[in-house]
Amino acid sequence: MLGFDVSERTISRWMKRASRDSDPSKRWLTFLRNHREAIAAMDFFTVPTVTFSVLYCFFVISHDRRRILHCNVTRHPTSLWIIQQLREAFPFDSAPRFLIFDRDAKYGLEVPAAVHSLKMSPVRTSFESPWQKDYASHCTSWVRCDTTLFARRRWDSFTPWAFRGGLSPGCSYR
Repeated sequence: MLGFDVSERTISRWMKRASRDSDPSKRWLTFLRNHREAIAAMDFFTVPTVTFSVLYCFFVISHDRRRILHCNVTRHPTSLWIIQQLREAFPFDSAPRFLIFDRDAKYGLEVPAAVHSLKMSPVRTSFESPWQKDYASHCTSWVRCDTTLFARRRWDSFTPWAFRGGLSPGCSYR
């Protein structure tokens, strides 16, 4: 490139000396910590109804204060519906710098384009890596465990403290 001939062995010797953190989770956690105030995440979770149909709950959570910014429910999520929810979640140029979401087919090509138009940088998580959405995955697990507990509980054994932290036996979050 600059007119120098360098052998492959010389390059491989220098590449070994370059320090690089091999653990991708540490790099991701560093990104989350450094940009906490400028990050929001969106995700879906499902809720079974009494009639055995499924509702899709959409929510957007802010990472700095772990505050739910927006939530809504639909029977059939489409990319146009998600775009409208993003417009409602971030009105009047109040959008954060980064928006984290997974690689779900519901988002299509339209949602990343809409995220760009809202002046945010879309950050997609890796395949099968829910830990990269940190707070959003924690929130969905908590709600899923709580609704599962309520759905499985019989009315004659109802206890009021179940809504104050009692989670289903399979739930991993406390």
